[in-house]
Formats: sequence, C-alpha cells, structure tokens
Amino acid sequence: MKDLASWALNAATQLGATYADVRIASDRSRALATKNGKIANASDSQSLGMSVRVIVDGAWGFASSAELAHSSVEATAARAVEIAKASAQVKQSDVALVPEKAVTAEWTTPHKIDPFSISIEQNLALLMKIDAELRSVPGVTLAEANMNFRREEQWFLSSEGADIHQTKVTTGAGYVAYAFAGTEIQKRSYPTSFGGQWQNKGYELIDELKLVENARRIGEEAVALHKADQCPEGTFDIILESSQLGLQIHESVGHPIELDRVLGMEANFAGTSFLTLEKLRVLKYGSEMVNVVADARQEHGPGLGTFGFDDEGVAAQCTPIITNGLFTGYLSSRETASLIGLNRSGGTLRAEGWNRFPARSR
Repeated sequence: MKDLASWALNAATQLGATYADVRIASDRSRALATKNGKIANASDSQSLGMSVRVIVDGAWGFASSAELAHSSVEATAARAVEIAKASAQVKQSDVALVPEKAVTAEWTTPHKIDPFSISIEQNLALLMKIDAELRSVPGVTLAEANMNFRREEQWFLSSEGADIHQTKVTTGAGYVAYAFAGTEIQKRSYPTSFGGQWQNKGYELIDELKLVENARRIGEEAVALHKADQCPEGTFDIILESSQLGLQIHESVGHPIELDRVLGMEANFAGTSFLTLEKLRVLKYGSEMVNVVADARQEHGPGLGTFGFDDEGVAAQCTPIITNGLFTGYLSSRETASLIGLNRSGGTLRAEGWNRFPARSR
C-alpha cells in the first residue's frame, strides 16, 4: 500500500503539486439486527480505495478511485491536479496550511478480541437470545436488537514526509423494548438510546455490556411506564443522565465549534454556527463550573472520536473548548487554523470515507 501511495505522490508532484497527500483505506463493516424473533438485517461488507489531495497554484484538487493498479493510481493523481488547476481559476485566495511536523507512525485501537473473528451465526444467536428475553415480559409487544462492528485501516502519506498506518476497531450494540397499550406507546433502551453503546473496542465490549442479563429488566421497565405518574410541572433542579448530557453537549457545543462551519465552508451541507470569531475568549458559555475539552487522544477513553491521527496526518490532541465557563477554542484543520491565525491544527480534520474530501472538523 505504501508503494502505491508513494507512486501517487510522485505523479502528483511531477505534475506540479506543491503539496500532496494520499489516503488508502480498507473498510470492513458488519451490521446485524433482529425484530420480534426474526432477522431484520444482516450485512457484512468491505471496501478498498484511495484518494489523492493536492494543492496546485494555490487551490485544492481531489480525486479518488477504487482501482489500485499503477495506471489507475497515476490517473487519479493527474485528475486531482487537473481539478486543482481548474479551481485555481476561480480562487479567492491561496490555500495556506499551518506547519505540521511529518511523522512516521503505527497506531491501532487497543482491543482484546477481533470482532470479525466471531461468526455471524454466533452474533445472531446472541441477538435472538436478547430478543427472547425482552418478549418474555408480559406487555412487551415489540423487541429490536442490533450489533455492529467496523474495522477501518488506513495508510496516509504526504509530500512533506508523513507516513502513517492506523487501524481503528469499533464495536456497538443495543436493544429496545416497546410496550403498546391502548393509544400509548412506551419505550426503554439499553445500554443507551440512539442505537446503543458504541466504543473503540473489540468484541470484549459485547461481554462487558451484559446484554442478556439486563434484557428482562428493560422489558419490565417499558411496561411499568404505562402505570407511572406523569412528570410534575414547574421549575426544578434536574440531574441529567450521562448519555442525555452527552447529546446536549454534542448539539450545543460540539457542532458550533467546528471551525469550517464558523467560516461558512459547510453552509450548504451542515449549516453555520453562532460561535463567530469575535466570540472566542469573550462569550460566557455557562457558569465557572463548566469545563469542556475536545480530546481525541487514546488516554481520554475509547469513544468514537478517539484516533491516533486525523485525515491529514495531525496527531490527536486535547483542545480546551470551554474553560471556567468561557468559550476558548475551536475544532480546526491545517487550513482553517491558518485562516484565523493559529499556529497549529487541532488535529480534527476527518473524511466520511476514502472517496470523500476530508473537509469537516469533527
């Protein structure tokens, strides 16, 4: 893979690129789901491809291909250069990147059990057992369970000398019990809502979650909700459970601090942000008790935002976002950091896949 990436880099620089990087990615995923004792979904897929990103005449060019023969690699690099030259004709200013020391690195998600070493038959058997436990509770009328695995392996090389190979392993699982009674529907989820718990771990997460052991309790709680008192009305102090608090922070803090949104680069795709540049280190986000960081480092935990390096070869970092209630930082890339005068990227530029331009700080 490194030979192919080097081939593409050489082709791009010989054609006039002042900067180039190549990502080759192999992505395997498995998604399984059951519904009331039947298989609702079962898929196991894999994709492999490459992309070339270049700067020519001060403008970006990007191209990708699922073909990895030398001729296709050269053609992809040439297409990226051609697109950059066309973009340069309408650029408003030259692309500038903040400096980043090129590194050679290997990084893999710490995990004990490769999730793809467990057969689909075993996965489905566990989901069916969960399903049976949920529906064994009188009053549960619908049970849904799911299990998901993903392995993303990526080789990143740049004309500045970066040479990074990283593998990210993700496991997720969860289930829902519904209770229909009259005109009312009640629902309980485990271990969290929105599809369950997902972490950068191997199959060991499935054992840690104790899915079968908690199934009957979740079913009983769904049914019990029909007899629960209505929430009182009024003004009260509340305590938010961690998954709900995480969602609140994701929406009210996470998206608005994406610097590409702030600068209008994402306006036609994901919207803009109220955290405009003049509010940095000025806006009071909350009380002095509020502190939030954007931390993608492994030592911060196995969350889905954990990685070794972002998709332009910048190491994961910890960026203070809210410090003692004050808004203090953005999610940035090498380009957006340059646009607001930062001396280094926050290492948060990521692509949706090997065939997508890495254009979102997240």
